[in-house]
Amino acid sequence: MQETILILNFGSQYDQLIARRVRENNVFCRVVPYNINPRKIREISPKGIIFTGSPASTYKSNIKPKSEIFDLGIPILGICYGMQVIAHMLKGKVSKAKKREYGNTPVSILRNEKLFAGIPKKFICWMSHGDYVAKMPCGFERIASTGNTDIAAMADKKRNIWAVQFHPEVIHTRHGKQLFRNFLYKICGCSGDWTMGSLIKESIADIRASAKGGRVLLGLSGGVDSSVCAVLIHKAIGKKLTCIFVDNGLLRKNEGKRVQDVFRRNFRLNLRYVNASRRFLKKLKGVLDPERKRKIIGIEFIRVFEAEAKKLGKAEYLAQGTLYPDVIESRSALGGPSARIKTHHNVGGLPEKMKLKLIEPLKYLFKDEVRKLGLELGMPEEIIWRQPFPGPGLAVRVIGEVTKERLDILREVDRLVVIAMKKAGLYRKLWQSFAVLLPVKSVGVMGDERTYENAAALRMVTSEDAMTADWARVPYTILAELSNQIINEVKGVNRVVYDISSKPPSTIEWE
Repeated sequence: MQETILILNFGSQYDQLIARRVRENNVFCRVVPYNINPRKIREISPKGIIFTGSPASTYKSNIKPKSEIFDLGIPILGICYGMQVIAHMLKGKVSKAKKREYGNTPVSILRNEKLFAGIPKKFICWMSHGDYVAKMPCGFERIASTGNTDIAAMADKKRNIWAVQFHPEVIHTRHGKQLFRNFLYKICGCSGDWTMGSLIKESIADIRASAKGGRVLLGLSGGVDSSVCAVLIHKAIGKKLTCIFVDNGLLRKNEGKRVQDVFRRNFRLNLRYVNASRRFLKKLKGVLDPERKRKIIGIEFIRVFEAEAKKLGKAEYLAQGTLYPDVIESRSALGGPSARIKTHHNVGGLPEKMKLKLIEPLKYLFKDEVRKLGLELGMPEEIIWRQPFPGPGLAVRVIGEVTKERLDILREVDRLVVIAMKKAGLYRKLWQSFAVLLPVKSVGVMGDERTYENAAALRMVTSEDAMTADWARVPYTILAELSNQIINEVKGVNRVVYDISSKPPSTIEWE
């Protein structure tokens, strides 16, 4: 059975960072709701459990795990709010701090226990809390402190419950990675056997069990996610997989031909090409709202798949390259609607009544893990290192109404952006680099004549996993050359602007 760490999410903005820190140590983990049923935990049989932080206060809210979790005999690590909820539930005391502690903070280790093995007695940690543990529960001892927080870490070694008030998952906490490694190996007894090789083996077994010998359809876009998903499933069930490439009219220039050439040459997959561009554009006519666009595109994809399934004979399953960030961003960590940022095509864009059952073998992986998986599967780098492309395609990069004319303009701009980034050696360094066609026109002068044409925005960001992103400081000379080329070569664009917003508060895509 695969070693697993469960991360109970109490609404932390850092839950995905915790997951990454665990996986960096070759240990698989899953982020689950804070109120997961203890019976389900027993079924999963995790090696350890981590409580995340939260914007909540223990004495004001009921955001807490089931009390039986402390009787399971499974090692627990509480982080920030996770530490406070442990203290609160085990009859300690949590109070509001007179002075909120935030940012880089010196911390002193009082007891060099397992959790702090190999870590200096004094180091810098990252604090972010307004409450604090005023009194520890019975059986706990103080193992670290700061100038403002007397109990910066505590432990009940008999019950194997450990907790820290600071955030070891963020890069600002020095030796945070070592702390996680200590918890995983010295406290939970993990062996670190989660590798890409073992993941492939387990995924193949899971896919075969899920498909149950039935036919599987997969929407192949040519992007990293769907491509890796296709090769992995093909490795598991062979000819039982049929890949369907839907030309929805929302793709990059010559994308259809490129995908067919690559996959028929390299992988000999069953690949069907469906030209449905008129169908999609007809449905999108007059639609301005981005959520409606995504819903329409998601529904039409499924309808196309279902129609193709009838032509192929009996098919019961639909495979998707859904990734972990897609799942997280499409639903609230606490189950409420307020935290949903936008619907992702692979997740929330599906109709409620769908005839095909879903298979999503990548849904617990981050993008960098998918790339590693693809390399392990022997896939060519031209596919593996493609930048992420949105499921709804250029429909969410044409702001406002989607028309063939506007799409053709954007396709030309997009082509020049990709060429420029590759020429400058930036394509693989950037998480994404693309153009957005804005729903505004501006006055320009070209050839001594007045023009009134479209404005295009360039969006280039750096990121590790799309959960956060920063705008890329691309050299001005490169931007100037690219802007000049776009305005001179793309008919219909006379102005180029550069997006300098980060995520959060903005998202990477404009819609």
